[in-house]
Amino acid sequence: MSTAVYVSHDDLFNAASVRDARAVDDKIRELAPVVKLARENITVLGRYEHVAAGLRDWRTFSSTSRPWHDPKSVRPELLLTDDPPKHTRVRAAISAALSPQVLGKLAADFRVDADALVIAMKEKSGATIDAVAQITQAFVYKVLPDLLGIPAAGREHLYAFGNMVWATMGPMNELYEEAMRGTGPVIEWAGSCVERTNLAPGSLGMQMFLAADRGDITPDEAQLLIGILLSAAADTTVITLANAIRAFALFPEQYRLVRANRSLLRSAFEESLRWDSPSRMAGRIAMRDVEIEGVVIPQGERCGLMFAAANRDPRKWSEPERFDVERDHRGHLGWGYGVHACVGRILAGLEADALLGAIVEHIESFAPAGEPEPWMTTIGHGPAKLPVTFTAAA
Repeated sequence: MSTAVYVSHDDLFNAASVRDARAVDDKIRELAPVVKLARENITVLGRYEHVAAGLRDWRTFSSTSRPWHDPKSVRPELLLTDDPPKHTRVRAAISAALSPQVLGKLAADFRVDADALVIAMKEKSGATIDAVAQITQAFVYKVLPDLLGIPAAGREHLYAFGNMVWATMGPMNELYEEAMRGTGPVIEWAGSCVERTNLAPGSLGMQMFLAADRGDITPDEAQLLIGILLSAAADTTVITLANAIRAFALFPEQYRLVRANRSLLRSAFEESLRWDSPSRMAGRIAMRDVEIEGVVIPQGERCGLMFAAANRDPRKWSEPERFDVERDHRGHLGWGYGVHACVGRILAGLEADALLGAIVEHIESFAPAGEPEPWMTTIGHGPAKLPVTFTAAA
């Protein structure tokens, strides 16, 4: 005999909930293993065991349809909504372009850009800065468009474009309407960025069209893949790096550990992904009846697999609210999991190595200088502004 599903009438996606997303998502996780959101008519899973299993099992929890799925939205559909075998074919093309062998050649360029940025920041030692605008966004919004080969003109639209794309992942509420307001020029700019004639020779963007020339993907798929990298690969990296800086300010002893042992740099980035994931959840659709701890999720039910809540699940993690660069965080869900795991993981890791490496080299310590201002989008999560002070290294 099946157990009745726990029903919540809370609105997880209004402005108040987005501002307090950590507490809101953790509350849902602790209510029950399976929770029905009555307002949205979807089922969500928030505990690590079930979220990880759902992400691995694409045959049961498919990406082909999701909560609030609108195939006509500005969100690029490719990879995000495909399952194998189509997903496998397209992913192979982008994975080849984002391989360690290809991207490794760019690591030195990333380090040059990161060093220049952080060294220039040293003159602001002791003053309050916005670590998002002045450090993480400034870095990612330069190196990623350079890598893709898009023109310098119009890059000021990057934030609005990402905000607009992420808004399409959630419900069409007031935050969605705000993100979509006045975006005509942004959409026009984004469309021009994925045109072959506007991409620099030898760039990652041009590699997508060369894959189309070989018949690995279609020209339309090449454009969609560039659009995915232009949106998802920018904001998630900006946020995760900002969360690392926030953690360095809140947990100064952890920052001292990283400065003393640079081999912990990548661990700090991974812990940042676990500690405060830049995506609240992934949308899926149940392809068959699924039983979880006595509750049956019916075939056809649209579901949310809650990354961030699962990454703070005390059933999995000891002291989950503590940022710990020496933690064994293997298996965290910040990259996703299974066939839909983040295709840009190698790129993001190299960006993190460069920027965090420059930070620990040139900045002795961080301190909070006020509360962060949250990114007001329903599914993405993290600081849009992060006031900190810092002391430059001698």
